[in-house]
Order: sequence, then C-alpha cells, then structure tokens
Amino acid sequence: MPTIAKAYVALSPAEPLQPGTIERREPGESEVRIAIMFTGICHSDIHAARGDWAGVRYPVVVGHEIAGVVEAVGAKVTRHAVGDRVGVGCFVDSCRECANCLAGEEQYCLAGSVSTYNSVGRDGLPTAGGYSTSIVVDEDYVLKIPEGIALEAAAPLLCAGITMYSPLRNWDAGPGKRVAIVGMGGLGHMGVKIAAAMGAEVTVLSQSLKKEEDARRLGAKHYYATSEPASLEKLSGYFNLIINTVSANIDVDQYLSLLALDGTLVLVGLPTEPLAQRAWSLASFRRNLAGSKMGGIRQTQEMLDFCAAKGLGAEVEVIPANKINEAFDRVLSSDVRYRFVIDAGTF
Repeated sequence: MPTIAKAYVALSPAEPLQPGTIERREPGESEVRIAIMFTGICHSDIHAARGDWAGVRYPVVVGHEIAGVVEAVGAKVTRHAVGDRVGVGCFVDSCRECANCLAGEEQYCLAGSVSTYNSVGRDGLPTAGGYSTSIVVDEDYVLKIPEGIALEAAAPLLCAGITMYSPLRNWDAGPGKRVAIVGMGGLGHMGVKIAAAMGAEVTVLSQSLKKEEDARRLGAKHYYATSEPASLEKLSGYFNLIINTVSANIDVDQYLSLLALDGTLVLVGLPTEPLAQRAWSLASFRRNLAGSKMGGIRQTQEMLDFCAAKGLGAEVEVIPANKINEAFDRVLSSDVRYRFVIDAGTF
C-alpha cells in the first residue's frame, strides 16, 4: 500500500512553500523506502520552486541532498538493509543501457537521467524530492553513507560535495597541482575541503576578503579578492585547474589568463546568460574551458568514502521545516555558512 509523507510543497512560483502531504508508492522488488532525516537546501531548489527555470510542473516538492535510514526494502534488494544509513542525490534513475550509463556516468545518460524531483519516473508519475519525510528509490541509485560522517553533514555531499569532487577527481587535483576555487559558498567551501584533502595547493578567489579566515581553516593556502583586479595580475599563468562555482556572469578571459600551460577552467556554476570568451585566450597557452555536472553513482560513493576517510563533511546550519522560506531568502542574500540543512523530523 502507498504511504503518506509529510512535505513542504511549492504550489506555484509566486507562493512560498507550504506544508502538505504527498503519496509515496510501496517499494517495488528492487526498491527501498528511506525515512528522510536531513535534506540540504541547494540553490537549484530555489530556482525550481520560484520558477526561475522553465519546465517546472507545479505542485513540486524539491530537494536532492537527502540523508536518511532505510525503513523498508523490496524482496530482491541486496545492496541495502533496513536500518542502513543512506543518501540520495540529484537523480534516481537512468536508462541503464546507453554508453554513458554502462560506464558509470549516469548523470550524462543519453536518454536523460530521472531527476529526484520535477521529472517522470518509470511508473509514469512525477518525482518528488527530499523536502519530505520519506522517499522510495531503486536500490542501484541509493548511496551508502559511512559511519564516519554525521547525516546532517553528509546530506549536502550528495550534490555540493560530488559536484566539486567530480571535476577535482577528473582533472587530477592532487600533490603538485595548483587549484583555484572561485566562490566560497555552498559549493566552494566543499571544493576547498576536498581539494586540500587530495593534496593540492588551494587558492580561493572570492569577491571580498570576508571569508578568508574560514577558507584558510578549511584548507586554503591562499586567498584573493576578485574585486581587487591588481591582486589577480600576479596570478597570471599560475593555476593548473580553476573551478568556477558562481552562477553570475564572469569574465571568462580574465580567469583563463590565470591558467598555466594546458590548464583548465571548469564551470560548475550555471549563469542564466551566455558566456563569451576570445579564442586567443584558449589558444595562447593551450588552455581548456570545460563544464561539469555531478558524478555518477560509482563516483558519488567514492566521494562519500573519501570524505569519511578524511573526516570531511559540509559546514551546515540545521533548520526546522518552518524556516525553509526564510532560508531561501538568506541563501539569495549569501547569509549562510555554508549550507542549510532541513531537519525532516520537524515536518
């Protein structure tokens, strides 16, 4: 029998999220039902709830940084058991047949992965996310959260953590590599932690110096304010890898000029307007401009295990559910250090 879960629901882009209920299906043979304990607030949740992106189907329950405990399993489930600490990230299914899925890169499924919310599942019903008390997901798309990470600190790793880990891993951040993180927010603070734990020399490039103390505490060796152009001139040709986390338009040519020979600028922040750059900025030192999404299931599990081994988790402020709308406003005004996490026990 389906179960009823409490949730916070966006009824339209013009209304604040409101308490309500949603129906969750009974777990199928290969599915698990998760009692959600904590859900992170991602900037993309705000974009979807407030209608900043096209194609949102209302009412919608957002949230894709989910940490909880397995409370029921289907008859053929082998990977998870009742009581396991688990997580769910940005997608809950994919075609499982294309070259990318077979390579463990389900986030780049050629048929399009099934998003945790505002998508359509195999049952033909809309998916609903983690701003709720439970969720049912195929076992192959559920991650194990190691005991070394508190659930509230683990929740943001399912989006913010893997979004930073994936490009750092794919572009070989480590000893001898000079890595810059642009932006010191929910994504950027995890980039600093992970890159430093990988052994890279980490620099933060942020609009102001107000977060310098935090950045150095989390592992950054250097910190520069991008609002002071002279401070960037001395960094010309310095970095092997730059990861831009900000969603505002940036001067791509300026950041490309900071790359060494064969260096790469990776975009994980997604501005709404097109970016432009001169071809010479790339050709002059064989520089690269790339983009990256989150990682696949295999790499996300690798990230969780890495973070547990290194003692890493997100810097979080845990809030009750009735503070979600206030938290949205605070995220937009950069008034959080560094990720809000909703206590699902307060729904």
